[in-house]
Amino acid sequence: MSVALIPGLLAAAIWLVLLLFRGGFWLARDRDDRDTPPHPAQWPAVVAVVPARNEADVIAASIGSLMRQDYPGPFRVVLVDDGSTDRTAEVARNAGGTAPLEILTGAPLPQGWTGKLWALEQGVRHAAASGQPPAYVLLTDADIGHEPGNLRALVARAEAGRYALVTLMAELSCATRAERFLIPAFVFFFQMLYPFAWVSDPRRRTAAGAGGCMLVRREALERAGGIAAIRTAIIDDCALARRLKAQGPIWLGLTHRARSLRPYGDVAEIGRMVSRSAYAQLNYSPLLLAGTVLGMVLTYLVPPALAILGTGWAQAAGMAAWAMMALAFQPMLRFYRASPLWGVALPAIGAAYTWFTVQSALQVWRGKGGMWKGRAQAMAGGA
Repeated sequence: MSVALIPGLLAAAIWLVLLLFRGGFWLARDRDDRDTPPHPAQWPAVVAVVPARNEADVIAASIGSLMRQDYPGPFRVVLVDDGSTDRTAEVARNAGGTAPLEILTGAPLPQGWTGKLWALEQGVRHAAASGQPPAYVLLTDADIGHEPGNLRALVARAEAGRYALVTLMAELSCATRAERFLIPAFVFFFQMLYPFAWVSDPRRRTAAGAGGCMLVRREALERAGGIAAIRTAIIDDCALARRLKAQGPIWLGLTHRARSLRPYGDVAEIGRMVSRSAYAQLNYSPLLLAGTVLGMVLTYLVPPALAILGTGWAQAAGMAAWAMMALAFQPMLRFYRASPLWGVALPAIGAAYTWFTVQSALQVWRGKGGMWKGRAQAMAGGA
């Protein structure tokens, strides 16, 4: 047996296990357009809470899409202006729409909070303090646009399933070559970490959320300790999902009804987005970082190396692993309307994400980790 055959067999075995025993994550079956939940007998009250810091370029489209929701029940929007130095509040006020809009001026960031979560805390607290507290709070980002029927569909699903959380992975921008290279893989890797079918299975402990669109049952949020319970979390959506799953079932799916309004542009910009939280995902552990790099090399780089440079059974194992990863990537590429040939490039994409993860660790070690809107927040703790 050649020495090269061993890593080749390991890589092929990894992809076989991922394809067959990882909750079918790669099939992209968990989508909000695959079924139509029945409408509730009475539509409950909802408040959308939007944290915003220097979002003047996208806030009109985002807030406008919320204010134009085709929702039959009571609905209003609360925008928390988190110390913006541009015209965020002014632009939002003129967005247009029928739903009431309230704009809160955020209080200074207290010690022990990340910026986004402090803004959410203020908005949720304001919503709950109203004369008639809402049944649901929609937590959504300032750069997410919603189709008019999105809230109606979210609430119908939440009511039908008695979910504590219904969360959607918003469709990200995938227009430039750099975005086509990296963005479908971002969602693909997220699904690999958190298979959506497992997230939605109350018998499993796996929990995850997508912070761009999270419909939260208010009573469940209060029982979970509120936003304050995750106030130091960098990966706040998944931290909140874990707490909410302890209160009731949750549901996570792909969607075309909610979309990111901000293009990512080049590779460097996408890298900064990934690096903001990658090392936090590894609990800031150098040991886990080393294991992740080794695992990425074995899973993504060994197969093409053996397929091109190997011989005999080692080459066959490398080709098999490369073919399986290309196959696994196809449903996500179809969802993003990207060429199937990007599946062949998955090893190069995996190498890029490996570098982003290392870069994330370097940023934390330099005291600049978890950058969000000019604030370095990593190592504040976790939840």
